[in-house]
Amino acid sequence: MSQSLVDDPAEAALGLARPLEAGPEPGPGRRVDVRRLLRFVMPRPGLLLSVVVLVLVVLASFWPDLFTSQDPLKGVPSQNFRGPSGSHWFGTDELGRDVFSRVVHGAQLSLQATLIAVLVAFVVGGLLGVVAGFVGRWVDDVLMRFVDVLLSIPALFMSLALVTALGYGTVKVAVAVGIASVAAFARVARSEVLRVRQAVFVEASRASGARWYSVLGRHVLPNAAGPVIVLATLDFGSSILAVSALSFLGYGAPPPAPEWGTLISDGRNYLANAWWLTALPGLAIAATVLATNRIARALDGEWSRQR
Repeated sequence: MSQSLVDDPAEAALGLARPLEAGPEPGPGRRVDVRRLLRFVMPRPGLLLSVVVLVLVVLASFWPDLFTSQDPLKGVPSQNFRGPSGSHWFGTDELGRDVFSRVVHGAQLSLQATLIAVLVAFVVGGLLGVVAGFVGRWVDDVLMRFVDVLLSIPALFMSLALVTALGYGTVKVAVAVGIASVAAFARVARSEVLRVRQAVFVEASRASGARWYSVLGRHVLPNAAGPVIVLATLDFGSSILAVSALSFLGYGAPPPAPEWGTLISDGRNYLANAWWLTALPGLAIAATVLATNRIARALDGEWSRQR
């Protein structure tokens, strides 16, 4: 009888037959995600160019030999102050060193400092914001007053004060820049935790007897992390500018380390006869910052609206 029910074409057409068992199909779902991503990026040439620029900078910071085989510290005095050409794309400096090679190898130092700065701001600021928003009461008041004091001090002045106290060096510059950005991350993290904490599913989880750490880890943090991650992407460009500014002032790695800010500082003395020493490293910094800002803007508004 059951076999006839399954095999009856009339009942099968009405949907009464037992469906055939089918396994999971993870492949098409992933392909759909890739197609969605391509449909989002391809109509936006500015975003596509920004992704390409950022990928090239990241590759240069980890594998500089992919772009140049020349030694950034070795110079040929007879070839000093050569303009941009096929053999030296960014020209040469006062010691005959290839500027393009120094910019490529300098990406490693500058991005290393930037990543440390963003990580410090993300971890410390996010922790302050989560504790203030989740615990509340007097803890929130004390932490937010401390954050207000940090916000009242300009970030560059605070970075200068901190790096003067900590000393010179790439890592110390990065820590100083990261601490100067803690307040912004704390404010965003706190506001998101307060928003999620009042959601219905969080109240239902608490009413069902869930522990506070379970509510925090399973509900609050995953739903509050999005805007903080977007802020980290946006702060990446600001941190590049801040790290380069401190390196320009001489607080970064000592010479002859080719940090981007140091390259601009060294080239400013030769603007009259060698404009490329300052202009081309500055163009690399500007392109990286604009690319990160464009990607952050896409993640913050355009991607969420399309979803």
